[in-house]
Amino acid sequence: MANLGLTPISRALISVSDKTGLAELGKFLEARKVDILSTGGSAKALSEAGVGVREVAAYTGFPELMEGRVKTLHPLIHGAILARRDRAEDVAAMAEHGIQPIELVVINLYPFEATVAAGAPLAACLENIDIGGPALIRAAAKNHDFVTVVTDPADYAAVMAEISANGGATTLALRRRLAAAAFARTAAYDAAVGAWFARRQGETFPPRIVVAGARRQRLRYGENPHQEAAFYATGAAHPGVATATQLQGKALSFNNLSDTDAAFELVAEFDRPAVAIIKHANPCGVAQAATPAEAYEKALACDPLSAYGGVIALNRPLDEAVAAAIAKRFVEVVIAPDADGPARAALAAKEDLRLLVTGAMPGPDAAEVSLRSLAGGFLLQTPDAARLEAGDLKVVTKRTPTDAEMTDLVFAFTVVKHVKSNAVVFARGGATVGIGAGQMSRVDAVRIAVWKAKEAAENAGEGTPRTAGSVVASDAFFPFADGLIAAAEAGAKAVIQPGGSKRDEEVIAAADEAGLAMVFTGIRHFRH
Repeated sequence: MANLGLTPISRALISVSDKTGLAELGKFLEARKVDILSTGGSAKALSEAGVGVREVAAYTGFPELMEGRVKTLHPLIHGAILARRDRAEDVAAMAEHGIQPIELVVINLYPFEATVAAGAPLAACLENIDIGGPALIRAAAKNHDFVTVVTDPADYAAVMAEISANGGATTLALRRRLAAAAFARTAAYDAAVGAWFARRQGETFPPRIVVAGARRQRLRYGENPHQEAAFYATGAAHPGVATATQLQGKALSFNNLSDTDAAFELVAEFDRPAVAIIKHANPCGVAQAATPAEAYEKALACDPLSAYGGVIALNRPLDEAVAAAIAKRFVEVVIAPDADGPARAALAAKEDLRLLVTGAMPGPDAAEVSLRSLAGGFLLQTPDAARLEAGDLKVVTKRTPTDAEMTDLVFAFTVVKHVKSNAVVFARGGATVGIGAGQMSRVDAVRIAVWKAKEAAENAGEGTPRTAGSVVASDAFFPFADGLIAAAEAGAKAVIQPGGSKRDEEVIAAADEAGLAMVFTGIRHFRH
């Protein structure tokens, strides 16, 4: 009966698409007298590295068929992997049919995900759906009491270390860990195939869906220190936090990641140079301008107090002027599509500040569906990708907005889409001047935005309220006229809102009485 703690390795099956580390592993196994079976490109690569291998076709006596589609699906292979060495009937079956045990299975799968991401045609994607590989991996993982399965070249070193330390054997603890990773890999692979098929069928919400991700980082804790957390990436080609490279700074936290994602998705809305400053997933300042430096100063001016310890996102490469200004303040994270040398040098002294670059901005069609967990399930929805142009708006008041007001209305409504509901945004000159977020009452959201704008102006020594001459955006309709009247009293001159309330006529009348211009979008932007 085999020892379930240590399983000596005498025979290995190797068939990999990713040849990273293959030669080193092959030489290591050969030096320990391990009989190596291999297929196709893996056998060729090992032979070229000077490693002695036996082709699977020669071993089974059955040739590869159909351009390699059929090569490892054979009882001499699967029986060698699945046989339970502590079961007399399994051992007898092996003896009767001349099956020799395989104790090490090294497989990584055809690069289906990469093939799809590269935009390959249908035929190429189908050919990169691995069949034999998942079967071998699952067989080896199922029988991990006796078989070591390796699906990631990053695990080669651990396997070689164990074999060296244990006289040619692996431990059950390692085999269990690798088996868990193997089942997760095949599950993620099948999820990618299923999602691809659903997309091709035009099914946004198929009857069954599997969400898979690769762990990028174990986090120190979650939203709070008593919560555990990790960061997983789905592998989607969407430039952002999940694809970014961290150039400097300490490890990102759960809240850093959430805020950084919110900030980058917000600035991605704008074509002109834009900067967003986020705190606790809400913007505390957003602006667009002729240059990133000007946009940063305008965004910061909205609420410098709240910006302390915030996250800053740019939709242009970080340059020295912006970096030097940022370096004067305490900032947790900066994210941009790139950062030039002088900008990196300007932030280098801020050792804890995390600087992330994404390489690109997400396109308008790059967003995936969004997912939110519930107890015992999750919600899935398409992204809030609605974008407004001035020509889309319906003027409902006697006064029509000026061109400048219309530009600010579109800007403010774009920002309010990224503010937690109930949400209200005051803007002027391409910058936010007051933001009210996450209120149960819309009129309270207006009051908070006005109060924040007044506080910022007083702290800056300004004599004129920042809301004077501004425009105001509401993420949903004004259910009563009180919120609109409060905005008018604060000096707003134009309003943008979805409309659709039973009291629209009352609200329009109040706007006319106050001399406001008001436009309806027909689009609501709740954000919970």
